Amino acid sequence: MNPIQLFELASRQAEWLSVRQQVVATNIANANTPKFLAKDITPFSAVLDRTSTVQGMAVTQPGHMAANDFSDRNIAVVEEDLNNEIGIQESGNTVALSDELRKTGEIKRNHELNTSLISSFHRMMLMTVKR
Repeated sequence: MNPIQLFELASRQAEWLSVRQQVVATNIANANTPKFLAKDITPFSAVLDRTSTVQGMAVTQPGHMAANDFSDRNIAVVEEDLNNEIGIQESGNTVALSDELRKTGEIKRNHELNTSLISSFHRMMLMTVKR
């Protein structure tokens, strides 16, 4: 794996983490909404398996793509499996706040790991260039 592929992989994971955080935040915001069904996204490993090596067009402005258009990145928002602990509440809501809060901690840890790995790798690359 060359350095550019590592940066691309880290960028893709950061994007995936961002999308997952957005979905989890939506679940938390709708925890009291009647008949709201909790959602999650496809695992990162599944995203990598379906990712083609051919790159799409570069995006230079965030407005060039719709915020919920993840089709080119193979990130799909799916209905989350029913939590056996809480089941479906009387209102028809399926959000388990304990699971959503656990996911936010997991997302935070993964983002910190991703960031620290990239900065360490970047420092190593700069050390080789300075010599």
